[in-house]
Amino acid sequence: MRRLFCAALLGFLSYTGNAQKKDIRLAGLDTMIRRILKEWNVPGVSIAVVEKNKILLTSGYGSRDVANSKPVTENTQFAIGSCTKAFTASLIGIIQQEGVLDMDVPVTNYLPYLKFYTPELSTQITARDMLCHRTGLPRHDYSWYSGNTGSRDSLLYLLRYLEPSAPLRQTFQYNNYMYAALGGLVEKLTGKSWEKQVQEKFFTPLGMTRSATGVYNRDGDFSYGYTYRDQKIQPLQFLPENLQAIAPAGAVVSTAKDMANWLLLWTNQGRLNGKEIIPFSFYQQAISSQMIASANLPSRVTPDYYFFNYGLGWYTASYRGHYGVGHGGNINGFSSFVTFLPADSIGVFVSVNQNNSGAVRVLSNLILDRMTGASYRDWNSLIKMTGGVNAAVATGNSKQGNPSHPLTAYTGVYKHAAYGTITIREDKDKLTGTLNRWNLKWQHKQYNYFTITIDDAAFDGSEAMDGEFSIDPDGNISSLKVPFENGVKDIVFIKQRTVVVKDADLKRYTGEYDFNGNIVKVFLSEAGLLKVIVPGQSEYEMIARERDLFTLKGIKGISIKFDRDPSGVVNSGSFIQPNGEFKVNRVRAGMETEKPAAKAGAGYQQYIGEYLMSGQVVSVFIKADQLIAQLPGQPEYTLVPGNKDEFTIKGVRGYNVQFESNDKGEVTALILQQPNGRVRAERKK
Repeated sequence: MRRLFCAALLGFLSYTGNAQKKDIRLAGLDTMIRRILKEWNVPGVSIAVVEKNKILLTSGYGSRDVANSKPVTENTQFAIGSCTKAFTASLIGIIQQEGVLDMDVPVTNYLPYLKFYTPELSTQITARDMLCHRTGLPRHDYSWYSGNTGSRDSLLYLLRYLEPSAPLRQTFQYNNYMYAALGGLVEKLTGKSWEKQVQEKFFTPLGMTRSATGVYNRDGDFSYGYTYRDQKIQPLQFLPENLQAIAPAGAVVSTAKDMANWLLLWTNQGRLNGKEIIPFSFYQQAISSQMIASANLPSRVTPDYYFFNYGLGWYTASYRGHYGVGHGGNINGFSSFVTFLPADSIGVFVSVNQNNSGAVRVLSNLILDRMTGASYRDWNSLIKMTGGVNAAVATGNSKQGNPSHPLTAYTGVYKHAAYGTITIREDKDKLTGTLNRWNLKWQHKQYNYFTITIDDAAFDGSEAMDGEFSIDPDGNISSLKVPFENGVKDIVFIKQRTVVVKDADLKRYTGEYDFNGNIVKVFLSEAGLLKVIVPGQSEYEMIARERDLFTLKGIKGISIKFDRDPSGVVNSGSFIQPNGEFKVNRVRAGMETEKPAAKAGAGYQQYIGEYLMSGQVVSVFIKADQLIAQLPGQPEYTLVPGNKDEFTIKGVRGYNVQFESNDKGEVTALILQQPNGRVRAERKK
């Protein structure tokens, strides 16, 4: 099974950039790049080279938009994937310098709701362990990459269900979850979002004006992502917005011009223009070996390239007689590499708009060799030989052993607490289905084994794996086991039973419940649906999962469990959320059918305007009869009406918006209620 690296036309080749005077060591670079892009079928590339406080090159080559023949420039935005990790790690270094964090004490001292697979791990894992990938957890990337994520808190809640494959601090195992959790730690300790911290601590002081976090830009000078399969270059859809929770592990978007400044910072020991941006003590730790990644012994072919360790957000290695620091990044449609030689003050950034491409390492190494005066080495051939090109794995239909049941018996919904939902259907005597956002292809192998492949352009078939259905003592299909992660037990998806609850039984749950002084109302709608209203939020439909247990439709990670007394009367219950379990007591029974409060309609007009929030302008407007809020560089958020002047944010758990009015009834401000506090924004006049 191919590993995930997400943290993922040759047409007219052009050179565009600023008017920098070319260094003699970079003479003929255009020809070399043209040849590499052609050999690897790469549409375009963004490159920056710096040395000793000087920018030697910031340029674009090739095409950023193949269909429209638009060239890459020094200002073209590329997604840099896991090169983002150095930004997140540096935020941790700044917080430690401020005395707010100790990287070597259990991280749960700061994030009590963060739990790992065992109590021992929960009480021992530190921020340093997470930074250098030595927690014992393997990647488990399919659990988030497939789209089983909500908010950052919801994503981190999944960690308690992910099995480790090695003891703590024994083995290096790259893990994107750990950097998502570090982003959550940043937010908890600073009271600001990870996205805002990256902007304030790095983008603004470094003049990285074309860099962003989160949702990939779709305006102006940006590059589309591509993949090369079936002997042609094809566009590849970027990651959906609902994967924003994993952003601290790989969501920075930048340009050659901006990344040159990032390289200058790291080649100048954390300082730029005489100002310390990254604490020097952390800088030293970040680029020193904290964990052995692999032996990487010298070989006959590469006798001057050896050891391979991980610092804090960076890899370290001996590169041709020079101490090297670097990090790769792969994310849907893009591959990047950032590297620098601290003792030589040389830095190189290369990003290509091709999925999981080896070309980025070829170009990085060839440029480094030119800059250091090393003898020529055919990195192009070497990297191709070591796995730069993936080959699809063919799967056949074995006739050995028929399935134990008719295909209809395998259909249904299967769930795992961390990996999400597999839905299986029968279509024309074959199984088909989905894993969260992905479509799956099913091919019978033998008995109750089926070969599963992911029907998505980011995959080439090498990820194919064999899933096994299990049978309970009554002879029914009860679960599906899939080897999504090496080194741990197969991931078991439990087949869900269909729960039908009659209206008469649903009435026993209706009434009002005291939730920390707030009254939560459970009622039956006119359509006979059991619903719940939480103050300041919209109504939610409750879905029966088993006796007395309900989930909320469209909301992940939250369920309600009702308690009965010996006589069967419901008097209390519990709200089960990612950050804990909260007991509620029933204060009034409600057997009647009730109508929810009417939603605002034309009244949206009074909220339209611009609001100043911590130096940023929040725009509130109406679109398709819905109230929308938007911050610069972020997606549009739909506001869902609740009580008067109160709204929740669709798809974002734990946040709501309340508008304030003056004595004349004019809206003067909005308040954003977050899990870590309230932020007030004055309306611009």
